[in-house]
Amino acid sequence: MKTTNVKMGLLAVVFSLGFATISTAQSRDRKPKTQPTYSELLEEMDSGMDGKLSAAEVKGPLKEMFGDIDTNEDGYITQEEFENAPKPKGRKPEGRN
Repeated sequence: MKTTNVKMGLLAVVFSLGFATISTAQSRDRKPKTQPTYSELLEEMDSGMDGKLSAAEVKGPLKEMFGDIDTNEDGYITQEEFENAPKPKGRKPEGRN
């Protein structure tokens, strides 16, 4: 009976250490998010294959800021407009003002 309890206890410790090791390793592998380049956005979103991004093609923060980025108001974001665009504001942590 005692050996069974000892074995179960050791097994629980081994599993706990294994999970902790895996969790730590995964959190170190995360890379900080960086803003994609214009060419990366074209590859991902330019369904018209015209070298420009329309309001219908973009998504996420780019869609939310489309009017601010499309400075000549032609309905497209060019590389020059993208490079001169205001940087998106990060989200504030909850509970902070």
